[in-house]
Amino acid sequence: MRVYFGLIATLLMAVGAKSQTAYSIQQALTVARQNNPFLKTENFNINIAKSDVVTARLRPNPALNNQTLQLTSSKYYPAGTEWHNNINRQVWWQLTRPFQMPSLRKSKIELANNSFIYSQEAFGETLRSFSFNTANQWLNTWIIESQLDLLQQAYTNLDSLVRINKARLRNQVISQTDLIRTQLLLEQYSIQINNSKIAFKNEIQSLKYFIGTVDSIDVDITSPIEVITFPHDLDSLYSIATHNRNDVRVAKAQIAVTESNIKLQKAVVLPIPELGMIWNPQNTIPYVGFYGTIKLPILDRNQGEREKSKYLQLQAQQNLKNTELQLHTEVEAALKAYLAEKENLKKFETILAQSQQVLESVRYAYVKGGTTIIDFLDAQRSWFDTRQLYLNELLTYHQSYVRVLFVTGLINQL
Repeated sequence: MRVYFGLIATLLMAVGAKSQTAYSIQQALTVARQNNPFLKTENFNINIAKSDVVTARLRPNPALNNQTLQLTSSKYYPAGTEWHNNINRQVWWQLTRPFQMPSLRKSKIELANNSFIYSQEAFGETLRSFSFNTANQWLNTWIIESQLDLLQQAYTNLDSLVRINKARLRNQVISQTDLIRTQLLLEQYSIQINNSKIAFKNEIQSLKYFIGTVDSIDVDITSPIEVITFPHDLDSLYSIATHNRNDVRVAKAQIAVTESNIKLQKAVVLPIPELGMIWNPQNTIPYVGFYGTIKLPILDRNQGEREKSKYLQLQAQQNLKNTELQLHTEVEAALKAYLAEKENLKKFETILAQSQQVLESVRYAYVKGGTTIIDFLDAQRSWFDTRQLYLNELLTYHQSYVRVLFVTGLINQL
C-alpha cells in the first residue's frame, strides 16, 4: 500500500509540474495581449468608434403625423348622421422627411472615420504602455527567481561544508566555533531563501494578472531577453520611434479629427429642410397638399462650436509638437542609459571569474587546514555579494533595454 500511494503521489506531482507553464518575456507579452482583462475592456473602444461610423452613414427617418378633429356638438351634425360619420370629422395625414445637405453627411462620415482611426491608435498607445509594464513585471519576477536560484546554490555549497565540518569536529580537526560560524551563515541563507520565496509568490501573482490567467505559472530565467535588435545611433532611433510610437500617431490622428470637426461645424450652419406631402380629408372632402419647413440661421449660426473647433485644432497641433519633443528627449536618455549599463555589465565578467577562483582556492585551503574559517567565510560572502551585485546590474541593464524598446515603440513587436 505504501508503494501504491507513493506512486499516486509521484503521479500527481508530475501532473502538477507539467501544468505549470514557464514563460519567457516574449511569451508572457504575447499571452498578456490576448488574455488581459484590462486590454479586453479597452479594446471595446474600437468597436464603439466603428459603430459611430455606421451611425454617421445613416440617413434621417421619415416622420408620419396625424391630426384628427372631431365635431363635438350633435346640434351641428347633418341630418341623419352620427358622431362617427366622416362628415363630422377632419383628418390630417402628413408624411415628411428631413433632407440633410450632402456636405453635412460627408462631414459626419469623415469625422466618424477619423475618430475610428484615432481609437485604434489610442488602443495601440495603451498597448505600448501595457507591454512596458508587463515586461517590467516579468523582470521583477525574473530577478527574484534568479536571486533565489543564487541563494539556493550558495546554501547547497555551504550545506556540504557544514556536513564536512561536523565530521571534522567529531575527529577534532576543527573547533566548535568553526562549525557554529558556518552554520550561522547557512541559517542566514535559509532565512533569505524563505523571504525570497514569499516575494516570488507575490510577484508571480502580479504577473498572472498581467498575463490574464489563474493557472500556475513560472518565468523562464534561462530564456533570452534581448530578442529584438536596434541600431545604437540616435538618428536611426529617432526615425524608428517616429514611425512606431503610437502616441505620435495618436497626436496626428487627433489633428485629423479636429480638421473633420471644423468641416462638420461649418456644415451644421446650413439648415436642414423637412419636406413632405399632406393628405387632408375635411368632412369627406379630400384635400392634398405640400409641406415644407426650414430653420432660418439668423440668430444661431453655431458660432460657439465653430470657434471651439478651431481651438481644438490648435491644441492638437501643439500636442503633436509636445509629443515629438518628448520622443527625442526619451530616446536620447534611454539610449545613453542602455549603453552605460552595457559597459558596466562588461566589467563584471572579470570580477565574477576572480571571485569564483578565490572561493575555490580558499575552500580547498580551508578543507586542507591551510587557512581559517574566517578567511573562508569572507571569501564566501564576497562570492555571494559579487553575484548579487551582478544580478542587480543585470536587472538594471535589462530594464534599460526594455526602456529603449518602449520609447522607440518596438516593444509592441516583442
